[in-house]
Amino acid sequence: MRTEGETATNTDPTGPWSLVVPLKPLARAKSRLTPASGALLRPRLALAFARDTVSAALSCPEVADVVVVTDDTTAGAALAALGARIVADAPAAGLNAALAHGERAVRTGRPRSALAALNADLPALRPVELSRVLEFSAAFPRAFVCDAAGIGTTFLAAGPGVELRPYFGGPSRARHLASGAVEITLSGIDSVRQDVDTGDDLRAALALGVGPYTAGRWAAGVRAADR
Repeated sequence: MRTEGETATNTDPTGPWSLVVPLKPLARAKSRLTPASGALLRPRLALAFARDTVSAALSCPEVADVVVVTDDTTAGAALAALGARIVADAPAAGLNAALAHGERAVRTGRPRSALAALNADLPALRPVELSRVLEFSAAFPRAFVCDAAGIGTTFLAAGPGVELRPYFGGPSRARHLASGAVEITLSGIDSVRQDVDTGDDLRAALALGVGPYTAGRWAAGVRAADR
């Protein structure tokens, strides 16, 4: 597993996008999903969501690297195995602090990189849709995608030399708009919008078509519940 002190494989300072993906310790992740999943399956689903998200992101030709900010050793090992760089959540001060920390880790090695924050709970993420979002974002200093509910944010981009300035959490769409970020209103990017916090969200993601890690974990959980 690569650690914070190590550099990413791609050292081109002006190359494609770097993505920062924050992930809570699995024991605390996705608490609102418990009524739909049960307490035992919930952390396993949270990891499956992250694995599908990171796998899809790394499949995008526009993406140079993915930095995951987490203190969870199990998740870190699983995501490093996919090719992500793991950075410890040194601030331990919440989501936005973790994203700012990841931003610094990226730009220490690639100071002029275009950078984006991406939620870790996008199990239906399609590389082609993320590519469209990244291509659109390149025209603006900062741009974001709101979630399927129209309240939160799933993606926030900052161009080369531009500070990310994340305001994730709760009604973050309004805060990102107020900060001057451009809202991305492209059609056909449902998989970039569909994060998963609740049972209804999970059902919506399953309807879109989730990645193999989530599909396998969910199917195994359903079979176990039926026994």
